[in-house]
Formats: sequence, C-alpha cells, structure tokens
Amino acid sequence: MPVGSVQQKLGIAASTLSHHLRKLVDAGLVTQERQATTLICRAHYPAMQSLIGYLADECCADGACPPEPRRNTACEPAR
Repeated sequence: MPVGSVQQKLGIAASTLSHHLRKLVDAGLVTQERQATTLICRAHYPAMQSLIGYLADECCADGACPPEPRRNTACEPAR
C-alpha cells in the first residue's frame, strides 16, 4: 500500500506515520519498496506470525491467558 494511502486512511501527520513505519520496518514487520516516486509498504506476514506465536507462548505459558476476545466479523469477506 502506498504510504500516502496509509496516511490518508489513518489521518495522521506524515512525520508521525514515518516514525511508526520506521519502527515497523526496523522490527521486520513491514517491508518498503520504492516504485518511481511512490513508497510502497507491505506487511511481512511471516514475521508477524512469528511475533504472535512468541507473544502467545510467553504470555500464556502459565495458562493464565484471558479468554479469547470475540472475533470482529466486519473485516471478513461476504459469503
């Protein structure tokens, strides 16, 4: 997704978005590619899945995890 589109959807300042995107890129959760004058950001799903797995293992190791939250079906495709 072009950075400009991300900024427009979120409605935040370019400097704020740049700061947060840099942190996500540094963490390996997002990749960036320049296409002419457009900067494209992509989620790096393997890294995200690894992070979620780590958090689940570490946070739930003692079995004290809260119950799973209700799924938000608003983002699921219509059937």
